[in-house]
Amino acid sequence: MSESIENLHRRIDGAEDLQSVVRTMKALSASNINQYERAVHAVDVYANTVESGLIACLRQPNIELSKTPSQQQNDSHTGIIVFGSDQGLIGQFNDVLAHSLREKLTEFTDGNIHVWAIGERMGDQLKELKIPLAGLFKVPNSVNAITQLVEQLLIVTELEFCQNEISQLYVFYNGTSTDISGYTIECQRLLPLDAQWQHTLAKQKWKTNNLPETLGSPQQTLQKLISEYLFVSLFRACAESLASENASRLATMQRADKNIGEMLDELTHSYHQLRQEGIDNEMFDVVTSFSP
Repeated sequence: MSESIENLHRRIDGAEDLQSVVRTMKALSASNINQYERAVHAVDVYANTVESGLIACLRQPNIELSKTPSQQQNDSHTGIIVFGSDQGLIGQFNDVLAHSLREKLTEFTDGNIHVWAIGERMGDQLKELKIPLAGLFKVPNSVNAITQLVEQLLIVTELEFCQNEISQLYVFYNGTSTDISGYTIECQRLLPLDAQWQHTLAKQKWKTNNLPETLGSPQQTLQKLISEYLFVSLFRACAESLASENASRLATMQRADKNIGEMLDELTHSYHQLRQEGIDNEMFDVVTSFSP
């Protein structure tokens, strides 16, 4: 009897220690979500400013986007950036995104596919699915590190465009969601900025009655704004991916905390029941020993 009680006591202590760790990870995940969501909000505000600048430029007469040689040849070589995670306790975060990309690749039947993975675990997932990698980058560990990663991605993809290796660019990532998993798959085409994109942007109404104007060369301003458009698009994708990663971990920790709490209730109930049975047996022995 005493061994059973001692075993239950050890199990209760272990469950309480595990619950303490889980709750600490819950707090860290919630804190990380907050900082990445603030970063997404901040970049959204900046993106609106960039979009307003693009609208102003595209309203100017005789303005057009410069085309790369690959765009002029209308090739179908495709570049894809996939944001994954190298952290644990996030469920199928990488798996679901990798399989979604695999399904998307069936739409690109012609030309070459260049895939850049963010995160070693995502890279391993893509290799298992027989998707060759053009490059592998580390996952940023803070908001400040996102900028450096985005700059590296812009340099690599711009080089690919200049060398006619790709003519269109997509980004895949897990965005934030209210779903039980904490994330949802997002796919965005960043390039080329075709006539339809320009037309959609140019026809948007200006926010005031004052007609927009650009200072200096409208063509140079447009190219600068396009660079900023690509930067904020990739920055947002990375920040949302990191926020959804922590949301997924938070959801996992919440379920774990609930399960541990239920297990502790059962163990505590069993412990008190065995302890009470032991006391009852001892009392019965005492009473019996004094009976005539």
